[in-house]
Amino acid sequence: MPDEVRTEHRGAAWVILPTYNEAGNIGPMVDALGPKLTHDDDRILIVDDNSPDGTGTIADEIAAGNPRVRVIHREKKEGLGPAYLEGFRTALDGGADLIVQMDADFSHDP
Repeated sequence: MPDEVRTEHRGAAWVILPTYNEAGNIGPMVDALGPKLTHDDDRILIVDDNSPDGTGTIADEIAAGNPRVRVIHREKKEGLGPAYLEGFRTALDGGADLIVQMDADFSHDP
């Protein structure tokens, strides 16, 4: 197995970011991911579980200024698993060839 990680891909990569109370992290996370998304069809999908700290509003502001970012607002907190599943469905419906799941709190290094 090679020691290097293959970073090039053909087709659209979507990064799914489920959020709950990530107001302080979501902007820096999107900024950190941006340079890594090199294909025109790459997307960041934020799936917010009705965060009371304003994460959803911040995500909307980010998406308004960045066409690569999309936001799903869930009506109530349903948990991480269902948030990922909704994100996966949306990404596949949107033409994703590669789906990456990440936590928005930087527990995964972008």
